[in-house]
Amino acid sequence: MEEPSDLYDVHGINSINGSPPWADHQHQCLEELDNVECLRRKIKYYFMNPCEKYHARGRKPWKLILQIIKIAIITVQLVSFGLSNQMVVTFKEENLMTFKHLFLKDYADGGMDTYAVYRQADVYDHIDYIIDQYGRLHNITVGNHEYEKNGTLYNPLSVCQEFYRNGTVYAGSETFEIDAHVKTDCFDVYPMYHPSLPRFELHFKRMISVKITFVLKAINLQTVRRRELPDCYDFTVIITFNNQVHSGRIKVDLETDVDINECRDWKITGASARNIYLTVLFDCLIIITCITSCALCTRSVINGIQLQFEYTLYCKNHGGNQVPCSDKLEFLNGWYILTIVSDTLTIIGSFLKIVIQTKVLTSYDVCSILLGTGTMFVWIGIIRYMGYFKKYNILILTMMAAFPNVIRFICCAGIIYMSYCFCGWIVLGPYHEKFRTLNMVSECLFSLINGDDMYLTFKNMKQKSSLVWIFSRVYLYSFISLFIYMILSLFITIITDTYDTIKQQQSGNPTSELQKFMSGCKDLPNSGVYRLDENECCFLDCCISRCRKHQEAKG
Repeated sequence: MEEPSDLYDVHGINSINGSPPWADHQHQCLEELDNVECLRRKIKYYFMNPCEKYHARGRKPWKLILQIIKIAIITVQLVSFGLSNQMVVTFKEENLMTFKHLFLKDYADGGMDTYAVYRQADVYDHIDYIIDQYGRLHNITVGNHEYEKNGTLYNPLSVCQEFYRNGTVYAGSETFEIDAHVKTDCFDVYPMYHPSLPRFELHFKRMISVKITFVLKAINLQTVRRRELPDCYDFTVIITFNNQVHSGRIKVDLETDVDINECRDWKITGASARNIYLTVLFDCLIIITCITSCALCTRSVINGIQLQFEYTLYCKNHGGNQVPCSDKLEFLNGWYILTIVSDTLTIIGSFLKIVIQTKVLTSYDVCSILLGTGTMFVWIGIIRYMGYFKKYNILILTMMAAFPNVIRFICCAGIIYMSYCFCGWIVLGPYHEKFRTLNMVSECLFSLINGDDMYLTFKNMKQKSSLVWIFSRVYLYSFISLFIYMILSLFITIITDTYDTIKQQQSGNPTSELQKFMSGCKDLPNSGVYRLDENECCFLDCCISRCRKHQEAKG
C-alpha cells in the first residue's frame, strides 16, 4: 500500500515544484509550430505583389517606382539615339547612291542587279570612266567630297587584277589547262596629277576579278540642325568587276566601308551647339538608375534563393520529402533575371553611347543592339506588374506553362522543316530564284507557312524540265498542307489546352506542394502580422501570439 502512495507523492511533488513530463514536449511542439508559421508567412510575403507588400509592412514599392522611372528615361535615351543614328544611316546610304552615279557609267537607280558588261572594250571603257571621274571629282560632285591626303599629296586610286597564274582554254576543242594559283597585280593611278590614263592589259581568259579602290572624305553637316557636332567620314569605295563564273557576263558592283571620326578643327556660328556634357550627364543618370535597379533585383533573387533553402530544409526535416524542381524554380523569379539582363545591357550600351558621343569610338551597330535589346526587355518587364491582375495573369501563366511543350514541338517540326529546305534547295534551286540558296529556301518556306507569295512561288517555277515541274507541285502542295493544316493546328492546340488547364487551376484548389504549404497561412496582408520587429528576425505578431499560447498552457 505504500508504493502507490509514494509514486503518487513523487508525481505530486513534480507537479507542484516543476513542470509535468509532457510539458517539455508540448513546449517543443509549440516552438516548431512557431517556425512553420513564420516560414509560411515569409514565403507568402515573398510572393505578394507590391501593393500587398505595402499593406503588409508599410514599405514603399521602390522597385516598382524605379522601374517606371527607368522605362521613361531609357525610352527617351533610345529615341534620341535613334534620331541621331537615323541621320548617320541616311548619310551613308545617300553617299553610296552618289558614288554609284558618279563612278558607274550609265548607271540607273535600282539597276544594280542587272548592271554588267559583256565586251572587252566595255570593260576598258568602264575602268577608264572610273579613273577619269575620280580625277575630275572637284568639278563634278555637288557634295563636299575630298580626296584623302598623305601629308600634302593626295592618295592615289588603286587598280588590282586577280587572275589564274597560267592557263589556256580552248572551248572549241574542249581542252584547257589551268594553274589554280591566283596571282594579283596592282598599280596606283594619280588622275588628279596626271590626266592621261595608264596603259594596262586584262587577261580575260584567266581573269577572276578587277577591283578599283579609293578613299573619299566627307562631313555630315545635317547634324547641325539638331545642334549636334558634325562627324567626318572616310568612305573606302570598292568597285568590283566580278568574272568568277567566266560566263561572258562580268557583273559590276560598288561597295563602301565607312569610318567615322571626330573632325580635327571646327567652328559653328549662328546656332547654339548643344552642350554634350548634358547628354553625357543624362546617360550617367541612366547608368546609376540601372545599377540601383540591378542591385535591388539581385537582392531579391538572393532572398528568394535563401528562402528556397529554408523551405527545402523544412521539407527534408519534416517527412523527408524532396522538393520538386518546379517548386524550387518558383523562388527564382524570372522577371528579376530579365530585369538584371536588361539593366546590364543598358549600362553597357549607355557607356558605349557616351564613348560614341565623345568621338572615341563609332560602334553605332553594337550600341544600337545593346540599347534596343535592353529597352525591349524593359518594356517586356511591364507584363510582370500587369500579371498581378487576374484577367491579365492568365495570359502570362499560359505562356510560361506552354513554353516547354512549345519548344519540344518546334524541335520536332524543325526537323521536318529542314528536310524540306534541303530537298527544295537541291532539286528546285536550278529552276527557281527563291530556292537558289539555303537561306532563300528557308525564307520562302516560312513565307508560305504564313500564306505569303503562294501564287508567285507556283508561277515562277520554270518549266524546262517536266519531271522537276511535277516534283515542284508535289513538293509545294505537300509542304503547305502539312504545315498549315496539321502542324500549325497542333501548335494552336497546345496553347489552347494549356490555357484551359491554367483557367481551371485558377478556380480550383492549389496543385503544387508549395501552394498547399502557403495555403495554410490565412492571414491577410493588412492584418498587421507581417510587420517585423526592429530587433527580431521573425514576425513580431507571430511570436506574440505563440507566447500567449505558451502562457495559457503553463497556467
